[in-house]
Amino acid sequence: MSLKPMVADVTARIKARSAETRSAYLERCSRAAEAGPGRAHLSCGNLAHAAAAAGPDQDSVALERAPNIGIITAYNDMLSAHQPYERFPELIREAARANGGTAQVAGGVPAMCDGVTQGQPGMELSLFSRDVIALAAGVGLTHNVFDAALFLGICDKIVPGLVMAAATFGHLPAIFLPAGPMPSGISNDEKSVIRNKFATGEIGREELLRSEMAAYHGPGTCTFYGTANTNQMLMEFMGLHLPGSSFVNPNTPLRDALTRAGVKRALEITARGNEFTPVSEVLDERAFVNGIVGLNATGGSTNLLIHLIAMARAAGIVLAWEDFSDLSQVTPLMARVYPNGLADVNHFHAAGGLGYIIGDLLSEGLLHDDTRTVAGIGLARYTQEPKLDANGEVRWEEGAKESLNDRIVRPAADPFAPTGGLRLLRGSLGSACIKISAVKEERHIIEAPVRIFHDQEAVKTAFRAGEFTSDFICVVRFQGPKANGMPELHSLTPMLSVLQERGLKVALVTDGRMSGASGKVPAAIHVSPEATDGGPIARLREGDMLRLDAVAGTLDALVDPAEWEARTPVAADLSGNAFGLGREMFAAFRNVVGSAETGAAVAV
Repeated sequence: MSLKPMVADVTARIKARSAETRSAYLERCSRAAEAGPGRAHLSCGNLAHAAAAAGPDQDSVALERAPNIGIITAYNDMLSAHQPYERFPELIREAARANGGTAQVAGGVPAMCDGVTQGQPGMELSLFSRDVIALAAGVGLTHNVFDAALFLGICDKIVPGLVMAAATFGHLPAIFLPAGPMPSGISNDEKSVIRNKFATGEIGREELLRSEMAAYHGPGTCTFYGTANTNQMLMEFMGLHLPGSSFVNPNTPLRDALTRAGVKRALEITARGNEFTPVSEVLDERAFVNGIVGLNATGGSTNLLIHLIAMARAAGIVLAWEDFSDLSQVTPLMARVYPNGLADVNHFHAAGGLGYIIGDLLSEGLLHDDTRTVAGIGLARYTQEPKLDANGEVRWEEGAKESLNDRIVRPAADPFAPTGGLRLLRGSLGSACIKISAVKEERHIIEAPVRIFHDQEAVKTAFRAGEFTSDFICVVRFQGPKANGMPELHSLTPMLSVLQERGLKVALVTDGRMSGASGKVPAAIHVSPEATDGGPIARLREGDMLRLDAVAGTLDALVDPAEWEARTPVAADLSGNAFGLGREMFAAFRNVVGSAETGAAVAV
């Protein structure tokens, strides 16, 4: 089917908006590619240093006898999602040798867990860690001894940071190797009930901990559809994974075979092979549009509204929030995965998963099929699913053509909702975003007086004191990137959910972030300009009436316009954000970080 007009129009305007920056980027990548493999330009001393620890691969690395893969790894054994990567470097080296190449770990990057730091001071470094990851990966690759790169990363800021680095080194081929989700634990519905009971004091911490440990119980990615698994979806829609590889469980024969296949493919697409595929040719405007459509079709994490903008900037492409909102209007919601439903990503994968959704969206004209991917030309390759052959290696065969469970995955012609659920809000408070795929229709418009807070703990204190007894909009400001690194405010979700279940109309408005687990409470997030920049959100006063209208796409203070304009934005004492748990080291980041609308980035 021909491309839907809105998809074509958004792609065209992105291309026009990006013409100058994209042209300059491609010229840089072209010059680097034309210079040839980096090792050819190194001195003997340079090469000796690079090969000194290469063991059996020493001669091949030093004498340039074979293509050499650089591994950038986010391994640590504190994150369940990244612990499986412990085995990957040796697996990759063996696979490289078996296919006529070599591989070296070029560098490690930090990988923090938002699940550990949620609601804690460390969360204030979470978003900045994305740019640190990009910078650290760049340090590893700048040794300039690699013909391709393999990126090992899964979670919230790790994949976006790695994509930013991969795009910056756009003259090199790059493949992302996932590790897969942990097997399913207790149901997400049960987990949510336990969390709400803890929030109301019905159960103690010990019972809550037992529930959480039953949910997060082994190696692999958390199984709800938050930012980590949204990242994995994007890597397939954007052509940086091998087809069907995102949601295969860790430490299984198929997982290992996919890793070996990724190494083999990386060697095939180097400049020494016959299918040279630099990442600059994969990450074009069409790939990013496909990613945004995938985000909407699957009800993915709102964090990607920021991350995709930063990732695109690294490739010379300028995205805007209206691109996400406009594509959402023509993209049906085809998946219900927690927090948008009760199923987890393992259930989603079994029901047809990404291959089915990509195939159906292609048939509806909602995706660009002519993209270049690491698997070859055409996104249709990503409708296939991997299987093991008799030798324990991967073969790809036709994937699901229909949903195997229509409570989890539905066709575009009969979706869970006609639109993807991402909305751009504009009004007297500036710009904001909202995800309504899990929000009941009667809560899409909330008009109520505001309660204003300058940190999460103040909200929790008011909740415990029983202060919330009538409809209200909870405004948590001074949570933007310049104020304190823009932490997620997910720890507020259980409290606001409890109040909503008691019959109150509630909403959250913040210049901070919410994760892909923001759930059923309407939340206008990423308000920009942020309060620290004197944004209009800093003009709000306790008790002001505020209207959040996700239908009309507006966010307005219902205050006399003359009075509103005459108000001086309030200031806040932010000294408490400056020290402790490493926050003092990130003062320079807070001083120069861009706005949420431009990706809240430092490195690009």
